[in-house]
Amino acid sequence: MYSTVSYLNTFSGSPALIVTMLVAPVLLLLLVPFPPSSGAQLPNQGQAKDLPIATNGQPFPWDRMRLPKTISPLHYDLTIHPNLTTLDFTGVARIELDVHEDTSIIILHAKQMQISNVLLLAPEGIRPLHVLEYPHFHQLALLSDSVLTKGRKYEVQLEFAANLSDSYHGFYKSSYRTSSGEVRVMASTQFEATFARAAFPCFDEPAFKANFTIRIIREPRHIAISNMPKVKTVELPGGLLEDHFDTTIKMSTYLVAYIVSDFLSVSKTTQHGVKVRRTTDAVMHPISVYAVPEKINQTAYALDAAVKLLDFYDNYYDIPYQLPKHDLAAIPDFQAGAMENWGLSTYRETGLLFDPDRSSASDKLGITKVIAHELAHQWFGNLVTMEWWNDLWLKEGFAKFMEYISLDISYPELHVDDFFLGKCFDAMEVDSLSSSHPVSTPVENPMQIQEMFDDVSYDKGACILNMLRDFLTPEAFEIGIIQYLKRYSYQNTVSSHLWESLTNVSDVCSDDELDVRAIMDTWTLQEGFPLVTVEVRGREVRLSQERYLKTDDPSLTEGFLWQIPLTYMTSTSNTIQRFLLKTKTDILYLPEEVDWVKFNVDMSGYYMVHYAGEGWNSIIRLLQHNHTALSGNDRANLIHNVFQLVSIGKVRLDTALELSLYLSRETEIMAVTQGFGELVPLYKLMEKRDMAALENQMKGYIVDLFRGLIDRQEWTDSGSVSERVLRSYLLLFACVRNYAPCVTKATQLFNKWKDSDGTLSLPVDITMAVFVIGARTPEGWDFLFEKYRHSMQMSVKSRMKTAMTVTSLQDKLTWCVHLASYGEVMKTQDLPGVVVSVSKNPHGYKLAWDFLRANWHTLIKKFDLGSSTISHMVTQVTNQYSTREMLDEVRSFFGSLTEETGSEMRCIQQTYETIEDNIRWMDTNLPLLQAWLNKRSHKVAHEDL
Repeated sequence: MYSTVSYLNTFSGSPALIVTMLVAPVLLLLLVPFPPSSGAQLPNQGQAKDLPIATNGQPFPWDRMRLPKTISPLHYDLTIHPNLTTLDFTGVARIELDVHEDTSIIILHAKQMQISNVLLLAPEGIRPLHVLEYPHFHQLALLSDSVLTKGRKYEVQLEFAANLSDSYHGFYKSSYRTSSGEVRVMASTQFEATFARAAFPCFDEPAFKANFTIRIIREPRHIAISNMPKVKTVELPGGLLEDHFDTTIKMSTYLVAYIVSDFLSVSKTTQHGVKVRRTTDAVMHPISVYAVPEKINQTAYALDAAVKLLDFYDNYYDIPYQLPKHDLAAIPDFQAGAMENWGLSTYRETGLLFDPDRSSASDKLGITKVIAHELAHQWFGNLVTMEWWNDLWLKEGFAKFMEYISLDISYPELHVDDFFLGKCFDAMEVDSLSSSHPVSTPVENPMQIQEMFDDVSYDKGACILNMLRDFLTPEAFEIGIIQYLKRYSYQNTVSSHLWESLTNVSDVCSDDELDVRAIMDTWTLQEGFPLVTVEVRGREVRLSQERYLKTDDPSLTEGFLWQIPLTYMTSTSNTIQRFLLKTKTDILYLPEEVDWVKFNVDMSGYYMVHYAGEGWNSIIRLLQHNHTALSGNDRANLIHNVFQLVSIGKVRLDTALELSLYLSRETEIMAVTQGFGELVPLYKLMEKRDMAALENQMKGYIVDLFRGLIDRQEWTDSGSVSERVLRSYLLLFACVRNYAPCVTKATQLFNKWKDSDGTLSLPVDITMAVFVIGARTPEGWDFLFEKYRHSMQMSVKSRMKTAMTVTSLQDKLTWCVHLASYGEVMKTQDLPGVVVSVSKNPHGYKLAWDFLRANWHTLIKKFDLGSSTISHMVTQVTNQYSTREMLDEVRSFFGSLTEETGSEMRCIQQTYETIEDNIRWMDTNLPLLQAWLNKRSHKVAHEDL
């Protein structure tokens, strides 16, 4: 699944994200595996006083969140009948069971549904089962009056009914408005992580894999699609139709999917054909993209990308795609970015639909990455599935990592390597807090599971895999993961299974014996990441490691040790040298004395580096005189490290600012955007304080620093993807910062576009800057809103929506939030993004915070407690605050919550830590910043004389 945060950050060059980045705070861009349920034995029936109480007042015979292992499902036969008029659904589930221990009790999941007519279908005959419900754990207990015998197979049948969900989980209602104003309703599913239980009774844990045979009852005006191809349609009394779908291969409940809608589709066939696993037929099977009828003309790019990428994975993994078809569906209401349901992946419309005339270069990059991510899951996650959610990173970190591997090979023109570092910077921002968590961490309840869908599981997971690939060599790594996938196909795994596969390969491919598990356990079973301090003394390089942590409590950094695959190059050799640092301190020796040394080459490793002694000064001199001696990624890495080291007092702010001066000659996208990423937060922290003079000085410094690069930008769509994304970024920044040449040009273009009633074709990559300037006046904002209301181009709507949140017009900001809350003109799925974007606006941050507080209970019901959507809103709305008054206000609100309303969410602790860090930074560094800016302005003034 593409979590909301990952989805937003994917479009890191998109105009929507650029605004968030440019007006953002510190986050600009925008131990042991959990044991399985002990379960063969149910709790002692005689200890009823210790057991939970069911809804009917009787003792409930199971007292754990995880299901027992006494019984497992083999096959589900599901019939589902959604009514899109009454917005409810009914169904029948017939589940074949395998009994592993003698028992008279079946424990399974069901959430917020009415269960009736529960029968046991045993060889001896059909018998009713007594049903107990325990809603707190979403569990049902089916009680038999006779023992189910170990080794035998049984079936249970349950009838169920529920309302279509009005959230974005389970089996939920979605709708869209046609260009003529008609509202059309559809129903779709989203079951990851714990929501299949809200659609049908099931064993809703990833290790309980089974086959599914699905039937959907519908009206003739709709179609139904599911994981597998439709095999027949049967006419029912009353004019209804029943679609029968082929039986799935063995899979987890969270991957089941079905949609009832009026979608249209376009189809192609992969180069190799998608092979049917259970037959030897050489029949070719289609890849299809589904969308609402009026947007079907925006599906061609996604279809071509899906065909190309599925072929790539077919070859890369050396395992044929396992299903007879694959569908990609653009859902009008969708909370996450996308979901990898086996054979039917689902997407936000903005994550799948592409208009070649209206979509930007960053839109193309983002859409291709999202498709690559979901198709990677068809192997990592679907074919081989983590045993439990504590190892979520095994699929999400891998899918994030494979986005870049697949696009680098299949779409070299997208220059995806130019953007990977941003994922590591995102992860480090969260991972530098004491409230971070290990990549593999114990979780039990649904809220904790939801919280795992964060930057640590996705981005840190991808970055440590990239580090391991670099260390083992790409060839050995590829062989190892193919071996892992083949060995564990249709099974569930834990992290150690992956390490074993990679150790076996590394032993064959190398003379050195490597214990991959020993290395990688230090990266997955403890939170945080290392700071490596390097001090060069002649030919001797002294190394030491400690945990990098933004805290004023040094005791929290003790006891951490990593095995770090170091890489480095020097002034005398650009050959990459390697050294595995296993101890707290060590020494390595250079063949000769050097002017400078650069560790973590191209930032292939997930660690920071501090150059002690004269180290930073030598690097500053290198950047000032010959910055191209280092790669763009190396330069971005240095910019990131030096400013982050200011936060923990290892480097003085004026040293970091001296390094930033070289940026006036920088042209590479990652280094430029990271320069913005470190400098812009400095004035964002001041926007909440009454210090306009210093704030404007800082803004002026940044504009001056990049003035030459901004002036060289053409207002066209020419150049490579990276050049186009950078152009969008720079021109938008210049307009937001009122750089006169850009404001003048954008104003002229907006007026021409407005005079043409929106028919003038603007260069796509500069439209965000034009829209932002246009939205500054009430007339311009209103015109933009009318065009937003009627547009069918999703990428255009996204840019318009973001521009409307950047205005300084207070009433318009309020109206934006109201529109997204109401959900008619602006989708409610966009509400979190609108609130966050308004919070970055210096005229809207209080509005966003007040809205979050006032609507908290509605938001957590709609978007779900612990979800990445809620976490993103909490952290992003608050992470620019830098005063004790605001910290007290934030603590007061979140401190008033109960456990049921989110008081235990990790994002709240992250919020406290971030604001405390901001306060410390301001207290420590404001005088230094003022002095440095004054000194520089005097120097510039003197040079101008």
